[in-house]
Amino acid sequence: LFFIFFGFFLLVFHPIQIIAKNLIGPKTHDKVVALLNLCLMRSQLILGATFKFVNFKTLPTHKPVIIIANHQSMWDIPPLIWKYRRNRLKFIAKKELAKGIPSISYNLKHAGSVTIDRKNPSESIELIRKFARELNNKKLAVCIFPEGSRSRNGKVKPFKTGGLKALIEQMPNALIVPIAISGTGKIDNHGSFLLNLGVKVTFTALKPRQINIECVESELDLIRSEIVGFVQQ
Repeated sequence: LFFIFFGFFLLVFHPIQIIAKNLIGPKTHDKVVALLNLCLMRSQLILGATFKFVNFKTLPTHKPVIIIANHQSMWDIPPLIWKYRRNRLKFIAKKELAKGIPSISYNLKHAGSVTIDRKNPSESIELIRKFARELNNKKLAVCIFPEGSRSRNGKVKPFKTGGLKALIEQMPNALIVPIAISGTGKIDNHGSFLLNLGVKVTFTALKPRQINIECVESELDLIRSEIVGFVQQ
């Protein structure tokens, strides 16, 4: 039943996105994407999953925002898109996701996110810099998962600084908002087709801040330690 609803939402929202993007405009497209992700999040009710949001506050829309979060599952993404829909949240994603997936691939290719080739770091950094300049000019938000890939066991992996540095260089006045995500990895049941039932998921927004490019390494270490403290509770 869950997969029926999940697939239904992806298929239905794909043409709606195309219509919104091409006939109305990018802001309407972003609203459609936010509604899609609300539906994807609500589909988890079939599995008995619950989503709790702690310390989430309205973020300014007159300045760019960088969300820094740990990464456990694809289920990290729909709640963030929905909760930060006013800021029109964008993502840095691996290029493989930009093809073949209804709704999701179209959104990544046409809604202002950027897709990168992890095997080509130098090209990826240049793409992120260009992407960051566009976000900075439009005063939008971006989410980055500094671990680089999902943590299969829920433990927060070491953070990589290259992508974040590229963002901050081009978005020096961006508000940095760390998010600690706990529980989403349990839903996936280690990649099994049979998903876990009744998982309790928590998204905790930590204290917003600004980061000087000269202090990225130490600030990122501090952010990671703060996130680890909440994830392990």
